[in-house]
Amino acid sequence: MQHSRAVAQSASEDRLGKLIEERLKAGADKETIDERIWDLFGEEWCIMFTDLSGFSRGVARFGIIHFLQTIHESERLLIPMIDKHDGILLKVEGDSLLIIFRNVRKALSSAIDMQRLLKEYNQNKEDEEQILLCVGLGFGRVLKIGDSDVFGAEVNAASKLGEDRADAWEILVTGSVRERSERFPDLGVRFEQLDEAPPGADSAFRVIYDLRNFSALS
Repeated sequence: MQHSRAVAQSASEDRLGKLIEERLKAGADKETIDERIWDLFGEEWCIMFTDLSGFSRGVARFGIIHFLQTIHESERLLIPMIDKHDGILLKVEGDSLLIIFRNVRKALSSAIDMQRLLKEYNQNKEDEEQILLCVGLGFGRVLKIGDSDVFGAEVNAASKLGEDRADAWEILVTGSVRERSERFPDLGVRFEQLDEAPPGADSAFRVIYDLRNFSALS
Protein backbone atom coordinates (compact mmCIF):
# COMPACT_ATOMS: atom_id res chain seq x y z
CA MET A 1 0.00 0.00 0.00
CA GLN A 2 2.81 2.40 0.88
CA HIS A 3 4.56 1.56 -2.40
CA SER A 4 1.39 2.21 -4.41
CA ARG A 5 0.92 5.57 -2.71
CA ALA A 6 4.51 6.57 -3.45
CA VAL A 7 4.17 5.60 -7.11
CA ALA A 8 0.90 7.53 -7.50
CA GLN A 9 2.33 10.63 -5.89
CA SER A 10 5.52 10.51 -7.96
CA ALA A 11 3.54 9.99 -11.17
CA SER A 12 1.44 13.10 -10.49
CA GLU A 13 4.48 15.21 -9.75
CA ASP A 14 6.32 13.88 -12.80
CA ARG A 15 3.37 14.60 -15.10
CA LEU A 16 2.99 18.13 -13.77
CA GLY A 17 6.72 18.75 -14.13
CA LYS A 18 6.70 17.67 -17.79
CA LEU A 19 3.76 19.96 -18.56
CA ILE A 20 5.45 22.90 -16.84
CA GLU A 21 8.59 22.22 -18.92
CA GLU A 22 6.45 22.30 -22.09
CA ARG A 23 4.91 25.56 -20.94
CA LEU A 24 8.37 27.12 -20.58
CA LYS A 25 9.38 26.44 -24.19
CA ALA A 26 9.44 29.29 -26.67
CA GLY A 27 6.17 29.52 -28.57
CA ALA A 28 4.35 27.16 -26.21
CA ASP A 29 0.55 27.16 -26.38
CA LYS A 30 0.16 28.05 -22.71
CA GLU A 31 -3.63 28.16 -22.80
CA THR A 32 -3.85 24.57 -24.06
CA ILE A 33 -1.24 23.37 -21.58
CA ASP A 34 -3.08 25.11 -18.74
CA GLU A 35 -6.30 23.35 -19.78
CA ARG A 36 -4.48 20.01 -19.68
CA ILE A 37 -3.12 20.75 -16.20
CA TRP A 38 -6.53 21.70 -14.86
CA ASP A 39 -8.08 18.66 -16.53
CA LEU A 40 -5.53 16.38 -14.86
CA PHE A 41 -5.32 17.92 -11.42
CA GLY A 42 -8.28 20.28 -10.98
CA GLU A 43 -10.63 19.28 -8.15
CA GLU A 44 -13.01 20.97 -5.72
CA TRP A 45 -11.91 20.86 -2.09
CA CYS A 46 -12.44 22.76 1.12
CA ILE A 47 -9.04 23.87 2.38
CA MET A 48 -8.23 24.32 6.07
CA PHE A 49 -5.16 25.97 7.53
CA THR A 50 -4.64 25.92 11.28
CA ASP A 51 -2.17 27.82 13.41
CA LEU A 52 -1.46 28.09 17.13
CA SER A 53 -2.00 31.55 18.60
CA GLY A 54 0.96 33.19 20.32
CA PHE A 55 3.20 30.28 19.42
CA SER A 56 6.33 32.25 18.50
CA ARG A 57 6.14 34.24 21.73
CA GLY A 58 5.78 30.99 23.65
CA VAL A 59 8.87 29.52 22.03
CA ALA A 60 10.91 32.61 22.89
CA ARG A 61 9.73 32.49 26.49
CA PHE A 62 9.63 28.76 27.29
CA GLY A 63 12.17 27.24 24.87
CA ILE A 64 12.32 24.64 22.13
CA ILE A 65 11.30 21.65 24.28
CA HIS A 66 8.06 23.37 25.17
CA PHE A 67 7.66 24.11 21.44
CA LEU A 68 7.93 20.40 20.61
CA GLN A 69 5.61 19.41 23.44
CA THR A 70 2.91 21.81 22.30
CA ILE A 71 3.08 20.57 18.71
CA HIS A 72 2.95 16.95 19.83
CA GLU A 73 -0.03 17.54 22.10
CA SER A 74 -1.94 19.61 19.54
CA GLU A 75 -1.55 16.88 16.91
CA ARG A 76 -2.61 14.19 19.40
CA LEU A 77 -5.81 16.12 20.10
CA LEU A 78 -6.66 17.48 16.66
CA ILE A 79 -5.89 14.64 14.25
CA PRO A 80 -8.79 12.49 15.58
CA MET A 81 -11.12 15.44 14.91
CA ILE A 82 -9.78 15.60 11.36
CA ASP A 83 -10.34 11.87 10.87
CA LYS A 84 -13.82 12.04 12.39
CA HIS A 85 -14.92 14.46 9.68
CA ASP A 86 -13.09 12.72 6.81
CA GLY A 87 -10.36 15.31 6.43
CA ILE A 88 -7.01 14.53 4.82
CA LEU A 89 -3.94 15.96 6.52
CA LEU A 90 -1.56 16.95 3.72
CA LYS A 91 1.14 18.91 5.53
CA VAL A 92 2.49 19.69 8.96
CA GLU A 93 4.78 22.71 9.05
CA GLY A 94 5.83 23.78 12.53
CA ASP A 95 2.65 24.63 14.40
CA SER A 96 0.51 24.77 11.22
CA LEU A 97 -1.61 22.08 9.59
CA LEU A 98 -2.88 21.96 5.99
CA ILE A 99 -6.01 19.81 5.71
CA ILE A 100 -8.47 19.21 2.88
CA PHE A 101 -12.12 18.16 3.04
CA ARG A 102 -14.43 17.12 0.24
CA ASN A 103 -17.16 19.51 1.40
CA VAL A 104 -17.67 22.63 3.46
CA ARG A 105 -20.03 21.02 5.96
CA LYS A 106 -17.43 18.52 7.16
CA ALA A 107 -14.66 21.11 7.23
CA LEU A 108 -16.67 23.59 9.28
CA SER A 109 -17.92 20.86 11.64
CA SER A 110 -14.34 19.71 12.14
CA ALA A 111 -13.13 23.24 12.88
CA ILE A 112 -15.86 23.77 15.47
CA ASP A 113 -15.17 20.40 17.10
CA MET A 114 -11.46 21.23 17.27
CA GLN A 115 -12.16 24.52 19.03
CA ARG A 116 -14.64 22.95 21.46
CA LEU A 117 -12.23 20.13 22.27
CA LEU A 118 -9.43 22.58 23.04
CA LYS A 119 -11.75 24.74 25.15
CA GLU A 120 -12.39 21.73 27.37
CA TYR A 121 -8.76 20.60 27.28
CA ASN A 122 -7.53 24.01 28.42
CA GLN A 123 -9.66 24.03 31.55
CA ASN A 124 -7.44 24.06 34.65
CA LYS A 125 -4.29 24.28 32.51
CA GLU A 126 -1.64 26.88 33.21
CA ASP A 127 -1.49 29.61 30.57
CA GLU A 128 1.70 28.23 29.05
CA GLU A 129 0.17 24.75 28.73
CA GLN A 130 -2.97 25.89 26.91
CA ILE A 131 -3.40 25.26 23.18
CA LEU A 132 -5.07 28.17 21.36
CA LEU A 133 -6.16 27.46 17.80
CA CYS A 134 -6.70 29.73 14.79
CA VAL A 135 -8.49 28.36 11.69
CA GLY A 136 -8.89 29.56 8.11
CA LEU A 137 -11.16 27.91 5.51
CA GLY A 138 -11.49 28.32 1.75
CA PHE A 139 -13.43 26.38 -0.86
CA GLY A 140 -13.05 26.10 -4.61
CA ARG A 141 -11.34 24.48 -7.55
CA VAL A 142 -7.70 23.80 -6.81
CA LEU A 143 -4.81 21.87 -8.29
CA LYS A 144 -4.30 18.78 -6.13
CA ILE A 145 -0.96 17.09 -6.78
CA GLY A 146 -1.15 13.55 -5.44
CA ASP A 147 -1.42 13.67 -1.67
CA SER A 148 1.42 16.12 -1.29
CA ASP A 149 0.06 19.61 -2.00
CA VAL A 150 -2.73 21.82 -3.29
CA PHE A 151 -2.53 25.13 -5.15
CA GLY A 152 -5.09 27.79 -5.94
CA ALA A 153 -6.61 31.13 -4.99
CA GLU A 154 -8.75 29.65 -2.20
CA VAL A 155 -5.69 27.84 -0.82
CA ASN A 156 -3.84 31.15 -0.57
CA ALA A 157 -6.84 32.86 1.02
CA ALA A 158 -7.35 30.11 3.61
CA SER A 159 -3.65 30.25 4.48
CA LYS A 160 -3.78 34.01 4.99
CA LEU A 161 -6.89 33.78 7.14
CA GLY A 162 -5.72 30.91 9.33
CA GLU A 163 -2.06 31.76 9.75
CA ASP A 164 -2.04 35.57 9.66
CA ARG A 165 -5.49 36.99 10.36
CA ALA A 166 -7.26 34.71 12.85
CA ASP A 167 -6.88 35.10 16.60
CA ALA A 168 -7.31 32.37 19.21
CA TRP A 169 -10.70 30.60 18.96
CA GLU A 170 -11.50 32.26 15.63
CA ILE A 171 -12.63 30.45 12.50
CA LEU A 172 -12.31 32.76 9.48
CA VAL A 173 -13.71 31.75 6.10
CA THR A 174 -13.85 33.01 2.54
CA GLY A 175 -17.08 34.12 0.90
CA SER A 176 -17.16 30.84 -1.00
CA VAL A 177 -17.28 28.88 2.27
CA ARG A 178 -19.99 31.13 3.70
CA GLU A 179 -22.13 30.76 0.58
CA ARG A 180 -22.10 26.97 0.84
CA SER A 181 -22.52 26.94 4.61
CA GLU A 182 -25.91 28.61 4.25
CA ARG A 183 -27.21 25.30 2.88
CA PHE A 184 -26.72 23.76 6.33
CA PRO A 185 -28.72 25.80 8.87
CA ASP A 186 -28.50 22.93 11.36
CA LEU A 187 -24.83 23.80 11.93
CA GLY A 188 -26.08 26.68 14.05
CA VAL A 189 -23.52 29.26 12.95
CA ARG A 190 -23.66 32.89 11.89
CA PHE A 191 -21.22 34.94 9.85
CA GLU A 192 -19.78 38.38 10.49
CA GLN A 193 -18.14 40.02 7.49
CA LEU A 194 -14.56 41.20 7.85
CA ASP A 195 -13.52 44.65 6.67
CA GLU A 196 -10.90 43.25 4.32
CA ALA A 197 -10.70 40.06 2.25
CA PRO A 198 -7.36 38.29 1.75
CA PRO A 199 -5.82 37.94 -1.73
CA GLY A 200 -7.61 35.16 -3.59
CA ALA A 201 -11.07 35.82 -2.09
CA ASP A 202 -13.72 38.41 -2.84
CA SER A 203 -14.89 38.52 0.79
CA ALA A 204 -14.13 37.01 4.19
CA PHE A 205 -16.13 36.28 7.32
CA ARG A 206 -15.76 35.40 10.99
CA VAL A 207 -17.79 32.36 12.04
CA ILE A 208 -19.95 32.98 15.11
CA TYR A 209 -20.46 29.61 16.79
CA ASP A 210 -21.17 28.06 20.19
CA LEU A 211 -17.89 27.14 21.85
CA ARG A 212 -19.59 24.97 24.46
CA ASN A 213 -21.15 21.51 24.42
CA PHE A 214 -18.26 19.20 23.67
CA SER A 215 -17.89 15.95 25.62
CA ALA A 216 -15.04 14.10 23.88
CA LEU A 217 -12.87 14.32 27.02
CA SER A 218 -15.54 13.43 29.56
